Amino acid sequence: MNHKSEKVMQAVFFLTACISIVSVLLICIFLFSNGLPAIKEIGIIKFLFGEVWRPSSNEFGILPMIVGSLYVTLGALVIGVPIGILTAVFMAYFCPNKLYKPLKAGINLMAGIPSVVYGFFGLVVLVPFVRDYIGGYGMGVLTAAILLGIMILPTIVSVSETAIRAVPHHYYEGGLALGASHERSIFFVVLPAAKRGLLAAIILGLGRAVGETMAVIMVAGNQAILPKALTSGVRTLTTNIVMEMGYSTGLHREALIGTAVVLFIFVLIINICFSLLHKEE
Repeated sequence: MNHKSEKVMQAVFFLTACISIVSVLLICIFLFSNGLPAIKEIGIIKFLFGEVWRPSSNEFGILPMIVGSLYVTLGALVIGVPIGILTAVFMAYFCPNKLYKPLKAGINLMAGIPSVVYGFFGLVVLVPFVRDYIGGYGMGVLTAAILLGIMILPTIVSVSETAIRAVPHHYYEGGLALGASHERSIFFVVLPAAKRGLLAAIILGLGRAVGETMAVIMVAGNQAILPKALTSGVRTLTTNIVMEMGYSTGLHREALIGTAVVLFIFVLIINICFSLLHKEE
């Protein structure tokens, strides 16, 4: 009976793995079969490096959206990564026991808040703050980056804390035994030992920032132009697809699918780079 149960469970696991792989393959086939012909018709140079997105004139240049996505994503990482990792260090080595549970619950709650709620917070709080104290209309690269930096915090904090706690405690004790202080043992012994987990946290946060749509739509300004300043309005690849897919037809619709192909390749490159870094280590 045990042998039969093992065989049945192996078959179930194999089936679920096959379903996952087939699902990814079907998505790839759909994207590339519908997007690549449009990119070929428009011209890959015009499509990737064109600065004008005007579907009414059959002008489909996505360079402003590519640049906008890079600016917003990098800005979110600059804001979210240091805060997230330092918060994880605090929770793992400095946080009092009475404070840990409510702090952990709050971080988990942040992970479950819908994107539209974050977007509403950005629209009501961040946009007026940026407009009044920094400049511009309030909707732009900086506002979107701050909001995304907040949104990726739960992912970075949770994964980073797990990676830090996975480091054997004798690493920390060894640092103390060699005369290092509590802080130096953590930052110069424990954190380097947890670098793979910290890198994974950053990659997951990057994936969340790249794929976010609803919150960005509400605070970014959604202007399909190259941003000239941090306060300039911006449109990302994801928001461009969501905003226009509902009424697009013909080449316009295929160009939006081509935009999804570029986004897919961008995420794929990130994952490949992450895998290469793991191999080098």
